[in-house]
Amino acid sequence: MSSPVGVQESASGTAEVLFVSFNQDHSCLHVGTKSGFTLYDLTTIEDLDTMYDNEGETKDVYIIERLYSSSLVAIVSMSSPRTLKVCYFKKGTEICTKSYFNQILAVRINRQRLVVLLEDCMYIYSSKDMSLMHTIRDTPLNPKGLCAISTNNETAYLAYPGSALTGEVQVFDITNYKAVVNISAHNGPLAQFVFDLMGTKLATASVKGTVIRVFSIPDGQPLFDLRRGLKRCVEISCLAFSRESTFLCVSSNTETIHIFKLVDASEKEMATADDNGSWMGYFNKVVSVSASYLPTQVSSVLNQDRAFATAKLPILGVKSICAIVSIQKVPYIFAACYDGYVYIFNIDSKAGGVCDMVRQHCVMPGMDAPGKDDISSGEMTSQVVNLPEADRTKEEVHVVAFQNTERHEEYKSEADAS
Repeated sequence: MSSPVGVQESASGTAEVLFVSFNQDHSCLHVGTKSGFTLYDLTTIEDLDTMYDNEGETKDVYIIERLYSSSLVAIVSMSSPRTLKVCYFKKGTEICTKSYFNQILAVRINRQRLVVLLEDCMYIYSSKDMSLMHTIRDTPLNPKGLCAISTNNETAYLAYPGSALTGEVQVFDITNYKAVVNISAHNGPLAQFVFDLMGTKLATASVKGTVIRVFSIPDGQPLFDLRRGLKRCVEISCLAFSRESTFLCVSSNTETIHIFKLVDASEKEMATADDNGSWMGYFNKVVSVSASYLPTQVSSVLNQDRAFATAKLPILGVKSICAIVSIQKVPYIFAACYDGYVYIFNIDSKAGGVCDMVRQHCVMPGMDAPGKDDISSGEMTSQVVNLPEADRTKEEVHVVAFQNTERHEEYKSEADAS
């Protein structure tokens, strides 16, 4: 069986961690493995509290999406990659299953809608009762399963690639079912994109991975150009806004996590004025003036914002999913990696700089967390497995309805409560 998007294999050829992600407000970590899936509550850095472990009831889970802090989860397993299961995990109840003609590449959920993405189409359901509300067909081929959904309660937006060849992002209103804006974000194909918590900003990255851009939603106007690097092209694996949208966290297939501070023009001018008497203030002023005399491509690079802070993972070549998690009003960088570990860094929200790693936790059953020397020695490595072309033989889409009225009402009441 082909490996789903995001699955990594070890040198022995057996994938252990199949999926990692955070819920919408970064209060919970989801980990899918060959033995099942586990949900961790992120309330302290001292330990990862296991909120739920399915104990192998459904194995080889490669997609997990939880509706905020509710008991509703949507899962997909490698044994049935064309079937979505929606469960109420506190009572161990399977609410419904839905099957499709092709492999499920991504699932996104908010309080209004649940979106299932296949390679060339998307199904939009009501989160209240899982009724099919809309279908977007014949989208540009999207083998990586790229999509994002906003969590705004009033208007929900869905973002997906508008082209397979260039960095166009199509933003679609999944509340009123209409196109909102098409953003030409990058010259090359997209690698990642994400909405902020309020759905007013969209961050994007291309396959080159050197520049991150932030746009306003719904008008699609550019807000920030963020320079991750100049020479080193990387594969961006995650973009994540902080809860207040003041920071943007970027992780890739390298060991460095970049954190950008999203400062508007007026705040930047005030900061520059405060630094006018310093050497750095003088340097910034010289660069700003010189940029007006340089070619457009050079001046645009000089005007791009650099990382406010960085965090260094103790291992190379492993995909990581990052989030800025606030615990007792203190921000931390959480990096959940496909090596089976979660690395936690502090961040100075005023000064920035290099973030120190303060904790590391193992999320793989039966594995002891190694020391820094063990990790940095490079003994634990893995490589990405590319997803082969999906089977495009279209069969009739079969939808398994709710098992009974009681489960329907149970699902609806849980969604309302969340």
